[in-house]
Amino acid sequence: MKNLFTGVFTLFLFSISVNAQWSADRPDGHAPIQVMADHTHSKGEIMISYRYMLMNMNGNGDGTNELSNSEVLRPNGPYMVTPIEMPMEMHMLGLMYAFSDDITVMAMVPYLQNSMDHATAMGGAFTTESSGIGDIKISALYKFYDKKNSRLHWTFGLSLPTGSIEERDDTPMGANSLLPYPMQIGSGSFDFKPSLTYLTQSKSLSFGSQLGATIRLNDNDNNYRKSNVYQSTSWLGYKLTDWVAPALSFKLSGWSNYDGRDPRYDMALNNNVVHTVDPNLKAGTRADFGFGLNFQGPDGPLHDLRLAVNFDLPIYQSLDGPQMRTENMLTFGLQYTFH
Repeated sequence: MKNLFTGVFTLFLFSISVNAQWSADRPDGHAPIQVMADHTHSKGEIMISYRYMLMNMNGNGDGTNELSNSEVLRPNGPYMVTPIEMPMEMHMLGLMYAFSDDITVMAMVPYLQNSMDHATAMGGAFTTESSGIGDIKISALYKFYDKKNSRLHWTFGLSLPTGSIEERDDTPMGANSLLPYPMQIGSGSFDFKPSLTYLTQSKSLSFGSQLGATIRLNDNDNNYRKSNVYQSTSWLGYKLTDWVAPALSFKLSGWSNYDGRDPRYDMALNNNVVHTVDPNLKAGTRADFGFGLNFQGPDGPLHDLRLAVNFDLPIYQSLDGPQMRTENMLTFGLQYTFH
């Protein structure tokens, strides 16, 4: 896979026109829709956006191995309960405004809906659910390089602890039980979210690469910090026509175990009730391959309207498990820019 992307990028470099100027005003001028903070705006521009994201998690893994339910549950495994499936939905509203050609600010407000299906060692099954406003994110994007067909910008973001870490539902353990960590809506902490993004274009191709991180700045009110996350994403878009551009993307992610723990999970943790309450079974790495389509409106009133869809499929994942495995992720989005 690495050789494939190296080869494609080499071909891209050969295709660059010396006189090309980078432009967002073409269907491949934005990254695949799942990439955040991928572009800046010209002074005075406002962009509003809506994204829908669905991540499906299915089954459990340890390292690179998939685990069957019988390997996780007693008597063969250590646990009384195991999650088997978890769809995670997110609706996100976004707003971007450019104070100047070099500085753009951004705010994102997410709404999350989580559902987790479980199996028990006694042959039973149950489902828990949680939903609510997640952690609101505010960012400043600073474009510090803009020459011919290439751009570079920093993003300095802060995630605010507006999402709940007190989600509860009925379980076999009791009515209104505290839900495990993955079912909580927010992090409960202030999180620093920096990234560095590189963009370049030829006559019909666009290439971008982004390095980013989520760094937890403090313990939350329940005495833990969620995983720090580090990501590298690269994408290659092709201007097929003036209104559509397919794109390929590759993302590599790594995340740590939690720091600290919520003492209210101690009984379930000590009795091996379910692995989702263990803060030391949270680390992992994953590589995702994505295919997307970006659509831009024709000349006229709809020209500044964009529609995009992207599908990501994990091609590698290694988990400090048992831990739930990611099956796929679908992202759909609408964006409109006011000049």
